[in-house]
Amino acid sequence: MFEPNSCTYTYLLGDREAREAVLIDPVLETAPRDAQLIKELGLRLLYAVNTHCHADHVTGSGLLRSLLPGCRSVISRLSGAQADLHLEDGDPIHFGRFTLETRASPGHTPGCVTFVLNDHSMAFTGDALLIRGCGRTDFQQGCAKTLYHSVHEKIFTLPGECLVYPAHDYHGLTVSTVEEERTLNPRLTLSLEEFVNVMDHLNLPRPQKMDLAVPANMRCGVQNLPS
Repeated sequence: MFEPNSCTYTYLLGDREAREAVLIDPVLETAPRDAQLIKELGLRLLYAVNTHCHADHVTGSGLLRSLLPGCRSVISRLSGAQADLHLEDGDPIHFGRFTLETRASPGHTPGCVTFVLNDHSMAFTGDALLIRGCGRTDFQQGCAKTLYHSVHEKIFTLPGECLVYPAHDYHGLTVSTVEEERTLNPRLTLSLEEFVNVMDHLNLPRPQKMDLAVPANMRCGVQNLPS
C-alpha cells in the first residue's frame, strides 16, 4: 500500500489459515485505510512493525493500537524509540505459519532493520536498500560506511531471486530483487571508498516533516484517535 506524500510503502503480510497478520511501516495518515483493509480481510493484526525511526512521516503504529485492539507496536531496540516490543538482530516475528527474521542493517540510522521472510523469498529493507538506491546517511547518526557493510553482509547475501521491498520509492517502482540490486544498484556496486564519497556529497534537502516526525516516532507515533 502506498502513501503519496512521503512515498512510503506499507506492507501487509497475513496467514490465510491462522488469520494472523503483520503490518510493516504504517503511516499515520493512512492507518485508518490499513485498519479497514485488515478488517475486510478478516485478519487479526498482531504487530505494527517499523523498520526504523522515520524522519519523513509519523508512524501509524501508535494509532493502529487504538484502531485494532491487541495490535502491538514494534521497533528495533537500537532505535531508542518506545514500543510494545523491541527487537534485536536475529529475533523472529511469528504470524501463523510464517516468520520474519530481523536482520540489523544500520547505517541510514543506528536502529534500521531488514525483515526477511522465513523462506528467504522476500526482504523488507526499509531505507537501508532502495530500488537502485539507498537511504541517506547525513542525519540521525547515519554512517555511510556502516550502511555499505550492512547491505553487503545482511541483504546481498540473500538468494538472488529474493524479492526486495523497500520502505520508499520516488520513481513509481514497487519491487526489485537481490540480484538486480547486487549488479545494477549505481551506489552499492561501487567500492566502499567510492560509496562513502558519493554519500558525503549528496547535498539533499532536510526532510520537511523531520522536526515533527522524529520526536513523534520516538514515542511510537500518535497514540490516540484523531478528532
